[in-house]
Amino acid sequence: MMFKHGIASVSLISVSVLAGPVGREALESGHYLRALGEAEARLKVAPEDAQAWAVKAQALAATMRLGEAMAAADRAVGLRGDLGEALLARGLTKAAVAVQARNFSSLRNASAAMDDLKAAVAADPSLVTGWMTLGMAYQELPGLLGGSTKKALQCADSLRRVNAARGDVLAGTILTQAGRWREAEPYFGRALAVASWDGQVLYGYLEALGSRPAREAMGEEAQRQRLAGEAQRLWPQAKGRARALEAVSSAFLDAGRPEDAWRVAKEGLAGVDLPSVLRVQLGKVAARGGVHREEGLASLDQALREPLEGGLGGPQALLWRKAQILQGLGRPEDAKAAARQALRIDPKHPGARRVVEG
Repeated sequence: MMFKHGIASVSLISVSVLAGPVGREALESGHYLRALGEAEARLKVAPEDAQAWAVKAQALAATMRLGEAMAAADRAVGLRGDLGEALLARGLTKAAVAVQARNFSSLRNASAAMDDLKAAVAADPSLVTGWMTLGMAYQELPGLLGGSTKKALQCADSLRRVNAARGDVLAGTILTQAGRWREAEPYFGRALAVASWDGQVLYGYLEALGSRPAREAMGEEAQRQRLAGEAQRLWPQAKGRARALEAVSSAFLDAGRPEDAWRVAKEGLAGVDLPSVLRVQLGKVAARGGVHREEGLASLDQALREPLEGGLGGPQALLWRKAQILQGLGRPEDAKAAARQALRIDPKHPGARRVVEG
């Protein structure tokens, strides 16, 4: 969850819409291609707009176009070194580079990312994504990088003053990761009571519910039943919102009900805001659940032909899912070919490497 990004289909933005600040609402709701479209339209008329460069950087990082994202973030900071949005963009991009590096250099990148994130929320305490990412970084990076559950929960308190529901979700997620599921539950309940329509709220809650700490607290069978029940309960509230439907579908999958997971994503495609998110979800269900493999393969191929949403791991993740499905279909050479394509994009992708070497 720490560096979860998303991206949405591009829409044409009129100059009149660009008269005010661009991008933040789209970024925070996971509509990253819309944010990119807004930023690029602004930059055509105002090429020195630091916020537009910062929004562009965050949107590019969401699609794992990290070289372009870093260049845009550096441009934003160069124009306005005191702008929270610019510092956030650079911090998020450095964090994504750290995750992708998977070696000792990632420690340096992670440390630099945390410095930028701390500076970003100090400059602009209203940055929802800044508090979310910094809070998770503090929880996940203890020791040399100075993280701790206490510091992470302080970020949740600060976020709650900006967005109460997301602050509660951050607190619940942190407590879950700290092995304190029973303490986490009331925070998720409070967030759902006021913002069950928010895809990030649903995602955070259902991901935590499906986690190992929750399983250790409840027992495996009780966790599966709870996941299925909560997915069924929240499904109607997720209609029309791809990221919320993705969370519900994944909960059914984790509950051992792949057919229900498939149905959520399949039925949700009609009229959804971000269809490619659900196309990728269909591929995930086919790969992990072993159902509707041919249709799942076709869904991934369609997603790869279109502008790809963020938060999905980039095309390398889709190619790896293709490889998994092809293995299940008894086509090992085709599976290895798809995995090699993934490795050309990300030479250290562990899943793709296992397929090639297996």
